[in-house]
Amino acid sequence: MSRIGKQAIPLPKGVTVEVAYASVKVKGPKGENNVAVDPDLKVKVEDGSVRVERPTDQRRHKSLHGLTRTLIANAVKGVAEGYSREMLIKGIGYRAKLTGKNLELTVGYSHPVIVEPPQGITFEVPEPTKVVIRGIDKQLVGQTAANLRSIRKPSAYHEKGIYYADEPIKLKPGKTGTK
Repeated sequence: MSRIGKQAIPLPKGVTVEVAYASVKVKGPKGENNVAVDPDLKVKVEDGSVRVERPTDQRRHKSLHGLTRTLIANAVKGVAEGYSREMLIKGIGYRAKLTGKNLELTVGYSHPVIVEPPQGITFEVPEPTKVVIRGIDKQLVGQTAANLRSIRKPSAYHEKGIYYADEPIKLKPGKTGTK
């Protein structure tokens, strides 16, 4: 039995789950999220929790069991609390600012880079060198953070670029002046 898949997902106050044929709709105070579910798996809502059950012990069902449970749990947490990711911008003259909903980055190019947030994502700039990405979809928040990081990847030789706030910075040594 899958250790992850057999765990029940507790529903926080104000979160409702509707199960359809091949999808699960999760509604909460922050918004609404849909999760696609394999039609073979059964999703049951009972006693303030959600359970995912698989029909057989086939390899395919085993692998989908834990995955589906985790995706539903992420959707429940997203509509209840939301997800956020902090990004740090390091470099001389590197900064970020909000222009309406869009994020304007000055990161060493000849022009500022304007990033438009996907639907369901908001940007916050508490400091010119810090960007916070918020949303209810964990995958979308992570993908938006990865796209933002790819605009100016961290340099291995200079401490410049766009980093995740919790990313360890490993600098490579430069050339030595030996003869």
